Amino acid sequence: MNLPNKLTMFRVILIPVFVVFLLVDITPYDKWIALAIFVIASLTDLLDGKIARKYNLVTNFGKFMDPLADKLLVCSALICLVELGKIPAWIVIVIIAREFIISGFRLIASDNGVVIAASYWGKFKTTFQMVMICLMIADIDEISLFTTVVMWAALALTVISLVDYLVKNKDVMKDTK
Repeated sequence: MNLPNKLTMFRVILIPVFVVFLLVDITPYDKWIALAIFVIASLTDLLDGKIARKYNLVTNFGKFMDPLADKLLVCSALICLVELGKIPAWIVIVIIAREFIISGFRLIASDNGVVIAASYWGKFKTTFQMVMICLMIADIDEISLFTTVVMWAALALTVISLVDYLVKNKDVMKDTK
């Protein structure tokens, strides 16, 4: 297993540890430990892709697991934040629904021999979602308005990136039989 794939697996292993520190009272610093774990896991997402591309270490395992690990991390965090009353459930449903739609869309494209690369909108969406999650975990009263603005921006980017994928790749859904 190469380094990018090890980083991806490390991210997956961090998810339950992150969830425990976010939801269970273990120490007075639980939320800060959870935040640190989330940041580390998020950084491995950036790092594994850069290393894989730079050193030509792209594998089928990595193509499958990297986006899955990213979705597991973000969705786990969002579901925990609903439990903690930090984000409305309907926003999380929109975000998770977008992930299912795009994953299904990519699966259909793959069956047709088409690879759908990540778009800039998708990358902005991911960045805003991760920043939003960090801000919500930190839960700092003095920047609650900023946190709310980032949440709405993340939601908007989620919808924009979905529409962008669907419009740019509308031919994928055409029945060619």
